[in-house]
Amino acid sequence: MNKENQVWQWISHIVMVLVSIACLFPFVLLVVSSFTSEHDIIREGYSFFPKSLSLDAYTYLGNKMGEIARAYGITVLITAAGTIVGVAITAMLAYPISKPDMPYRNVVAFLIFFTLLFNGGLVPTYLIYTQAFEIKNTIWALIVPGLLTNGFNVMLVRSYFTTSIPAPVIESANIDGAGEFRTFFSIVIPLSTPILATIGLFQLVLYWNDWFNGMIYITDSKLYSLQNMLNRILTDIQFLSSSNLSSSVKSGPMPSETVRMAIAVIGVIPLLVAYPFFQRFFVKGLVVGAVKG
Repeated sequence: MNKENQVWQWISHIVMVLVSIACLFPFVLLVVSSFTSEHDIIREGYSFFPKSLSLDAYTYLGNKMGEIARAYGITVLITAAGTIVGVAITAMLAYPISKPDMPYRNVVAFLIFFTLLFNGGLVPTYLIYTQAFEIKNTIWALIVPGLLTNGFNVMLVRSYFTTSIPAPVIESANIDGAGEFRTFFSIVIPLSTPILATIGLFQLVLYWNDWFNGMIYITDSKLYSLQNMLNRILTDIQFLSSSNLSSSVKSGPMPSETVRMAIAVIGVIPLLVAYPFFQRFFVKGLVVGAVKG
């Protein structure tokens, strides 16, 4: 490596380090703000160096630990089930349309692509799920809708199967007598770990952060996911805060802003814990197409 290349390499490393640090600033501010006194935020706004620290936000959430723990359990369940089943459906749908000898593969691919551009709208979707499938106020209402909205993932996995799975390997398996299911599970799946892990990460984030399905299909508080539970807590705090404006406040303002930050911290920590397990597959899945190209 000549001197000029070394200089550019150092410059690129420095730039990436600065960009990475800049990306960390919002998260650091989020965590610090969750431990900041509500009075300081009201008087001086958000700061990396608050004058006083407080655990009022986490104390308030701790009083609702039973509800939050139940919501955590529901979210973990729907995230695990939705991710596993979603990745399986995506892979099994993408594999047939990646085979050039499949009849009507272009028609099926067009129908999948069509769903990326158009949908029936909220009202028909709601009627289908509540009247035809009857999943309102059931755990399925938090799982099923996410399984049927991954057309982009199907097209992504199909492109991976087409460009990254060697055709001679598939042909050799067929010559040796392996059927389609044996070929798929014994050869295609092991060779597709990077893209499946990438899709799995997409699905995991989708289910973990989902609040819309719970808002539309769930009215039973015992079935609230974590995002719906935290959203309800935040709504309650905002209502209590507005009510306190018309009365004398002796105990200080409700920790509405700090609780908002604490809620975000509680919601994002599991994703930070899970991401390192997907990182190497995620990066490999993103660059493998470019490398082969």
